Amino acid sequence: MTSDAYGYLRVDDNIFLRYGFWPADNSCYRGSIMVLHGRRDFLEKYDETVRKLTLRGFDVYSFDWRGQGLSTRLLPNRHKGHIKTFEDYIQDLSCVIRHVVIEHQARLPLFILAHSMGANIALRYIHDCPDVVSKAVLVAPMIDIVTFPFPRWFVRCLARIRIKTGHEDAWVPGSGGGCPGHRFEGNRMTSDRLRFMKEKTVILQNPALAVYGVTYAWLQAGLDSIDILRRRGYAKAIQVPVLVAGAEHDKIVSVRAQKLLCAGSRYLTFVEIPGARHEILRETDSIQQVFWNEFDSFID
Repeated sequence: MTSDAYGYLRVDDNIFLRYGFWPADNSCYRGSIMVLHGRRDFLEKYDETVRKLTLRGFDVYSFDWRGQGLSTRLLPNRHKGHIKTFEDYIQDLSCVIRHVVIEHQARLPLFILAHSMGANIALRYIHDCPDVVSKAVLVAPMIDIVTFPFPRWFVRCLARIRIKTGHEDAWVPGSGGGCPGHRFEGNRMTSDRLRFMKEKTVILQNPALAVYGVTYAWLQAGLDSIDILRRRGYAKAIQVPVLVAGAEHDKIVSVRAQKLLCAGSRYLTFVEIPGARHEILRETDSIQQVFWNEFDSFID
């Protein structure tokens, strides 16, 4: 994947975010779009999505979240997914929009396409800054996480206890800590073998891109951000048109929570993508086509 411009944006004294910009490939210009990744993701993983967007007439902007990709990692063990508060992610998004997108004099209108964790952050951003983005498309958004076989209250209590006892940087059991990945068979991300293996190949070529499991601090921060989205009246206060695309066979985030959130706002529209696992943007061609048809109809 080649970018018209790669760069680093300094957002804190010790935090640098890697960003990329890809111009539209045709004369049928539709706007600029910010692509927001999920947990563990990185710019190279979205090369196919970027191509589909530029061919649709979008200038594309994206970046690696702090603690991911080739942005600054937050712990000596760079493979730990870690954050103390999602407010840091929201601040990163705000800085990139202000200093990369706006100062780059991006062509309007501006849209957001966000996946999973990135969709959680996107919702909070457009709730607080309704005049910046014209529309948003959220793919398998992290409105709530699937904690099975443990009840949610148990997971939250465990995270709080471990943090209070000084283990906020420790791996959460079962989150994939220290593991370079799993086999295609039985994976919960995509039913497309080639796309699944492509991510593995990219990481083998550059192991610095890899993130594995999460820490208790990340887990607590994620649950806190979920609780904000679920506050009474929060969804109703969103004044930006949002398309929420849920994956029929999602085992990572709750589809039920996505539907409930959309039911609380006239600006949020829910569609379910048949046959899809969590990573809709890396699903088979036929599954993806259903999503892209919904995307085109919504944007237009």
